[in-house]
Amino acid sequence: MQVAVIGGGNGSFAAAADITLRGHSVRFWRRDAVALEPTRTAGGIELKDFEGTKMVPLSMITDDLGAAVSGADLIVAPIPAFGQEELAKALAPHLSDGQVIYLPPGTFGSYVMMKAVRAAGSTADVAIAETGTLPWLCRKHGENLIAITTRATRLPTGVFPARHTDRALEIISAAFPGAIEPVEDALSGALMNAGPIIHPPLIVMNAGPIEHFDHWDIHNEGTQPTIRRVTTALDGERIAVRDALGYAAPHFPLADHYSADGDEWMYGALAHDKLTDSGDWREHLDLMTHRYMREDLALGLGFIVSVGRWIGTSTPVAAGLFAIGGAMVGEDFATTGRTLETLGLAGLSQSAMADLLREGI
Repeated sequence: MQVAVIGGGNGSFAAAADITLRGHSVRFWRRDAVALEPTRTAGGIELKDFEGTKMVPLSMITDDLGAAVSGADLIVAPIPAFGQEELAKALAPHLSDGQVIYLPPGTFGSYVMMKAVRAAGSTADVAIAETGTLPWLCRKHGENLIAITTRATRLPTGVFPARHTDRALEIISAAFPGAIEPVEDALSGALMNAGPIIHPPLIVMNAGPIEHFDHWDIHNEGTQPTIRRVTTALDGERIAVRDALGYAAPHFPLADHYSADGDEWMYGALAHDKLTDSGDWREHLDLMTHRYMREDLALGLGFIVSVGRWIGTSTPVAAGLFAIGGAMVGEDFATTGRTLETLGLAGLSQSAMADLLREGI
């Protein structure tokens, strides 16, 4: 299968290496030609995981987006949600019928990107899918070295439009064998996103040490019982929104990520221990610019709050963290974030929303 991997972050490097190792031909695109040069010179990406370190050759390494995606069966785009609209505009001239775009995770980016693709004039009958987390716990250890701590074993995935679910998931499953679990539609997939549940309590309630220390591990010292209780309450609100919309279990409660005894979560058993043991998340965080704030809180958490408001389900913990996050950076996320209101969807009835999710734009 021909797979295009988009972006230059941790997830994109992991995707390019891992999908290649699963037997597919990967075209790796990065916009920044200068930053791409170490990968181009090496002819591939250096991968470090539990098996050791090895070079993974790639079939194409390019800063030409058209060359990367034209004719690709699957386009994997693990980019920040705030970059999805711009990417969609750039992709639009190169898309063709039958292609599948995968956003891991998406933050309802499937709708955002499809709207932008259509606005740019593309009529290609594509599917855009999204899941609940990045399929790898990973961090770059250099310009061209990606370290993968663990791989996702369960990826709940929704497709926009839902009429393409079977075809899209067959293609995605070839790149992520045994991991893809279908959910009802893209909104259901968006409400599986773990980032807006994990990260907002950690950055808001750890704001002091994050700003004081040069490096701070929010997942180790920053994950204390008090913060965990807030996270559990926040996740309860997410699940209540899913219930109100009629979406079926499993809802992948975040408590299972931290527990050795619960159901297998997206990263399997003991993933949190592997994450903290690696030391890779002891890092410098700029609260004004980091994606935990700009993506998970401003976009992802705001989206959950707005869906709760639309369906009539109270989300006081989510709303409080959303408001505090905006105050922390001096911005009104209600007007600049991603909500049903800012997307122009808050006026839809439930039946009209269901039609949109099923049939697309």
